Amino acid sequence: MNHRIEDIERQRLAALLKAEKINDLLATLKEMPTVEVADFISEQDETTMVWLLSLFEPQQQAFIFTDFDEELQLKIIKSLDRKELAILVTNMHSDERADLYQNMSIEDQNNLLPYVPKNIRENILQLSSYPESSAGASMSSDFATVTINMTLKEALDQIRKDAPTKETIYYIYVVDEDKKLLGFVTLKGIILASPTETIGNIIHEDIVQCNVYDDQETVAKQIEKYDLIAIPVVNNENQLVGIVTHDDALDIMREENTEDIQKFGGSEAFDEPYMDLPFFKMIRKRGGWLTVLFLSEMLTATAMGYFEKEIARAVVLALFVPLIMSSGGNSGSQAATLIIRAMALGEISLKMWWKVLRREIMSGLVLGSLLGIIGFLRIFLWSRFSDLYGPHYILIGMTVGFSLLGIVSWGTIIGSMLPLVLKRLGFDPAASSAPFVATLVDVTGLIIYFSIAILILNGTLL
Repeated sequence: MNHRIEDIERQRLAALLKAEKINDLLATLKEMPTVEVADFISEQDETTMVWLLSLFEPQQQAFIFTDFDEELQLKIIKSLDRKELAILVTNMHSDERADLYQNMSIEDQNNLLPYVPKNIRENILQLSSYPESSAGASMSSDFATVTINMTLKEALDQIRKDAPTKETIYYIYVVDEDKKLLGFVTLKGIILASPTETIGNIIHEDIVQCNVYDDQETVAKQIEKYDLIAIPVVNNENQLVGIVTHDDALDIMREENTEDIQKFGGSEAFDEPYMDLPFFKMIRKRGGWLTVLFLSEMLTATAMGYFEKEIARAVVLALFVPLIMSSGGNSGSQAATLIIRAMALGEISLKMWWKVLRREIMSGLVLGSLLGIIGFLRIFLWSRFSDLYGPHYILIGMTVGFSLLGIVSWGTIIGSMLPLVLKRLGFDPAASSAPFVATLVDVTGLIIYFSIAILILNGTLL
């Protein structure tokens, strides 16, 4: 349950609704933020939800409706007739109605389009045509523009007229007669300058912009980097076609981070909230990776079988296999996590691979030495009180110590380089998930461990 409304307030609204004090209920709801109104309405049954929405003016209805989650939106539109739905969609912001349209069934789409104004219909189809995850798919066409020869008085008059239907008016974009982007002015700049000046006198031409086909995550990072309220989106002819706002950027970053975390956990990315994801779809998305990882782990058994004779002659070596495997996997997963996050934040790039490699080699050697010393001391000290490791406990301790040094170093290198290699090949670095890195290091770690054991224990236990 959503808890953005205080329980006392929720109870008071519920009491007004039950007592059918509609005027008092509506007056209270109109004083609340739309997100809280949406929370309250979403707690009612379907008939009541539609009725409560109908109490508001069309534009307010649209604001409340966009605060519902996707599943609830699709449920509500089923209860609206075609004209009611058309009015609702017409009053929504362009990017939000395009998202709704894409989530609707083909039948609902066909029922909607003939009832909305032609310009709205064309706008919906245009925004829906851009590739998923592109700037075009995330942008809004509700932006304010002026021309370079306008006086500031003329510009301000136009902004007052256009403002109710625009997402933001803090940035006003300057375009020519062909709608090509020339720069921008700020509302503050217009207000502070003389009304007789022209836009050309206060224009900022050094504008940060993006292409309609740019990746939406890259665009969101630009907004964050330059601390923008919005970024203009242009087509290949440099014509202004939309804007991506800072709140859109937050949504994009949240979606991308969620996707990366899911992939890094060893599953396909979910395209729906966890509780809304059909059970068998979730099994399919998780089962694929688990199967791949399981088949990969079978190589561990193959590696163990290769060293069967050594294990039979020195059973004590098998005691340290879980320790060796987990240490290598942990170091690899740790390095992969750090590198993937640094790449996501723009802290490192592919060109810096050598610096990253040098840094991780040194980190692996230090961390491996630390664990190796601890492993050796554990065996050495334990042998003071027990003969578990036999008379060659010093050599066994050296085997474990040097193996940990090698495996932790190797795991760190693999974990840090694999995301960069995947990025270079055009794949998502998050695909180098922690389980995948751990599995890869497990197999190679066994080879390192038994190779060092043969080298050190040859002539004694082996």
